[in-house]
Amino acid sequence: MRTPRSPYADRIVLAVDIGGTKFAAAAVEADGTMAARAEVPLDGGRSAEAVLAEVVDRVIRRVPRDRLGGIGVGSAGPLDPDKGTVSPVNIPSWRNFPLVDELGRMLPGRPVRLAGDAQCMALGEWWRGRPEGGGARAMLGVVVSTGVGGGFVFDGVPYLGPTGNAGHIGHIVADPGGEPCPCGASGCVETLASGPSMVRWARSLGWNGADARELAVAAAAGEEVARRAFQRAADALATAFLTAAALFDLDHVVVGGGVAAAGAVLFDPLRQAVARNAGLGFLGRLRVDPTSLGRDAGLLGAAALALLEPPGGRTEA
Repeated sequence: MRTPRSPYADRIVLAVDIGGTKFAAAAVEADGTMAARAEVPLDGGRSAEAVLAEVVDRVIRRVPRDRLGGIGVGSAGPLDPDKGTVSPVNIPSWRNFPLVDELGRMLPGRPVRLAGDAQCMALGEWWRGRPEGGGARAMLGVVVSTGVGGGFVFDGVPYLGPTGNAGHIGHIVADPGGEPCPCGASGCVETLASGPSMVRWARSLGWNGADARELAVAAAAGEEVARRAFQRAADALATAFLTAAALFDLDHVVVGGGVAAAGAVLFDPLRQAVARNAGLGFLGRLRVDPTSLGRDAGLLGAAALALLEPPGGRTEA
């Protein structure tokens, strides 16, 4: 496996992964070994700040402070790496939340690097995932869950873009006349392929299940409406993947998140749609796989972000 060149080769970095439903943190060695890990579900009963403080404390208390180097953070977006702020759509109380400053207050003197959660998932897969993932020169990581996020890794380096928001694959328009999206556009991939949007569409056709997990079980059992919901999501995702591949000559798309856990009921129609619509010759080589790292992909990517040379980020006094 590849190891990023790092000023922390003999130290441990703190990785933080903030999604729509969970906070996770880990202390990670330069070879990718997790020395400590903690995860807490995000619910409405406690403030996000309190949960963040608890998760980070549960990790760093198990690590010698003199070995703790930089901090890497993957967060649901939008985000502003220059200001160190995040505005996760699924955490309404966090709008322009100064996450880098908050971590700097908790752990003074450590450089903090911030990227999107899907960007970190892609970087984690490139660094510690399946061997063929490490060989990809141009990779797109996609998180399909309560939303649809994405991030690029080119030659082992995450591409964040001028504002830090490159890779928002969920907001490619797949159906111009479609449902309004919370982003302000209409017919975005997220309105077709996120877990809540799939459930909402299936319910409009008479399905009466509770959530995307039940929808996946129903699709696997052959229920027609559930199967069509996954086909519809797969077609939208394939449109986004091929659009990105045509622009950036991608080798590999790696998909994680709760909806991706559905397995074959998503990936079979998704791969078929990609193959069916890959008109240009170079698009035919595009591979689409589930993440091989499961729930740890984002944490390992956040660790790799902290380990990259130069460390960058903002150092809080």
